[in-house]
Amino acid sequence: MDHITDNMEQYTASEAVQTPLQEKPQKRSTVRILVEGGICIAMSIALSYLKIPIGMEFGGFGGSIDLVMIPLIIFAMRSNLGWGVGAGLVFGVLKFIFANGTAINWISIIFDYGVAYAMVGLAGVFHRHFKLMPLAALLGCLARFAIHFLSGVTVYAQYLPEEFMGVDKPSVALYSLLYNGTYMLPNTVIAVAVCCLLLAMPKILKQPE
Repeated sequence: MDHITDNMEQYTASEAVQTPLQEKPQKRSTVRILVEGGICIAMSIALSYLKIPIGMEFGGFGGSIDLVMIPLIIFAMRSNLGWGVGAGLVFGVLKFIFANGTAINWISIIFDYGVAYAMVGLAGVFHRHFKLMPLAALLGCLARFAIHFLSGVTVYAQYLPEEFMGVDKPSVALYSLLYNGTYMLPNTVIAVAVCCLLLAMPKILKQPE
């Protein structure tokens, strides 16, 4: 019995030593993801200053062609869906604060910045499947467009013009589709094209062990 008891005590002590050691890789992984997320958000903020304003030219309130979604898509692909959505949400809020965000009320801030950029993180649905990165980019862009469209037909419906892009008395849905399409279509094409190019750079996409 003493022999069995000694073995049990040794096993318990060994298990107690191994448990914190097993937790370390998980902690390192979380720290790595947080650091990568911070870097990608900072890159997106920097890229938000390099833009071609589009929306204002049509008498709107915002919208531009830029590269801000690229780091967010890369991060979502390297981490996962949850982290990707979270990073997009944080970026959206910071973009409004630090990059001259345009909004008419707090609801438009939530829709066009917080939720819209959080949707870019849906690219994380395909995380680790890097060959599908262009498809992931397309999903994130379409999801972001859907939120902008929804914002257009609700929050901005009161600003419906009598004529827009050669269309007389457009419906709210058509107005939102055309207006948000002026910048989201080129942004989507750019994002998908860049992601196709990144497939030739596996070191950027590879998730470290």
